[in-house]
Amino acid sequence: MPGKTTVTLEGDRELAMSRVFDAPRELVFKAWTDPEALMRWWGPRTWPTKVCTIDLRPGGVWHYCMVGPEGEESWGRGEYTEILPPERLVYIDTFSNAAGEATSEAIVITLEFKDQGSQTLLVSRSLFESAQHRDTVMAMGMEEGMTETLDRLDEYLAA
Repeated sequence: MPGKTTVTLEGDRELAMSRVFDAPRELVFKAWTDPEALMRWWGPRTWPTKVCTIDLRPGGVWHYCMVGPEGEESWGRGEYTEILPPERLVYIDTFSNAAGEATSEAIVITLEFKDQGSQTLLVSRSLFESAQHRDTVMAMGMEEGMTETLDRLDEYLAA
């Protein structure tokens, strides 16, 4: 059923999230790889994405900036390691500065887009460098932030 995000901790370094979207996987994949689309749904509602560039190729970079309610900036960077449209995306995710230089430990993100007829099951796996890193990021509100972000993706896909 669309709209519910399932979150599970696997082992001591991995977080898995899954959600069904009422849209074909080609459209869901495109929403993750088109900068104009990402700017419309990426991030929590109070932290909209104001900058987004994507070089969609292995070794290419996804660089973005979310802006908080007080005008504070949060930059992120993803370096693609695997791209298999419309089935799979793998990237190395870090916080960054405006120049795109990593400023945090890395998380390997694997997104799988599974065809379910007119719907798509998205499975996201985040592999952290250590259990402490995962716990630190979880304490920052990753689960709540990603759930709200996927709610926004659901809304974007429905529009």
